[in-house]
Amino acid sequence: MSINPGLLGPYRLLNIVNTGQTSRIWQAYHDGEGKFYAVKSLLDQFRKNREYTQFLRWEYGVGSTISHERIIQMRQFGIERGTAYLAMEWFAAPNMKQWIRQGFENIGHMVPKIALQAAEAVAHFNSHGWVHRDIKPDNFLVTPEGDVKLIDFALARRTSGGLARLFSRKSKIVQGTRSYMSPEQIRGEALDSRADMYSLACTLFELVGGRPPFTGASANDLLVKHLKSSPPSVQALNREATPEFSDLLRKALAKKTSSRLKSSEDFYNQLRVTPILQNKPDPPKDSKEKEE
Repeated sequence: MSINPGLLGPYRLLNIVNTGQTSRIWQAYHDGEGKFYAVKSLLDQFRKNREYTQFLRWEYGVGSTISHERIIQMRQFGIERGTAYLAMEWFAAPNMKQWIRQGFENIGHMVPKIALQAAEAVAHFNSHGWVHRDIKPDNFLVTPEGDVKLIDFALARRTSGGLARLFSRKSKIVQGTRSYMSPEQIRGEALDSRADMYSLACTLFELVGGRPPFTGASANDLLVKHLKSSPPSVQALNREATPEFSDLLRKALAKKTSSRLKSSEDFYNQLRVTPILQNKPDPPKDSKEKEE
């Protein structure tokens, strides 16, 4: 018997805002608190899957240890009549990938703000001893004003200690998103913040250049390029990118962790003093009209 589609725990489900491979996100309302929340629940075919239920529980456990304006806030993990759910703060915004698809001419005016806030989010997440392991444009929500929230902590692992070592021994399955994975993550090695820095550099490369630094004819081809190919210059894809920004991305995309900056915090601090674009783009005309 399926759950009442209108209610999950204390949350009244209003409408679906996103559907993934195993779960969906609802806009929901908590009548007792008089507040909106985002509620993630498993799709019907995964409701009884213990592994995916554990992913939701794990995501809550990770997110509840962190409080920062650039990171989505966890509210509650619960199970209602056998259905697991995760309640989070309501942040009504498309993800960065959706913005990128609109073209640089439509988002260029807010690219520097987006890049800096995304780097701030990753640096703060890593500062709590976590590696996100799935940094990509899809996992940053971005408002039309360029404000950013980092989401989706299901693959996060501690930077050191038993869990990280156990995971790297346990499976040869590559977990993450291939277009943004660091060489050490592909090899299944224990990770630190430099892995997320690499993924963030891939993300910001796509934000400015319109596509990730590496593409491949197959999944294996793409992974090999992360392991062996030198990254292109983002300036080759967008002449508005500065040489300084291009150099910073190249450093963060180094194959060896020892050749990158020391941490994602160092990357964030460097980005703060690095010009990203040659010129300040104007907002598209329709945006100006809305502001007026």
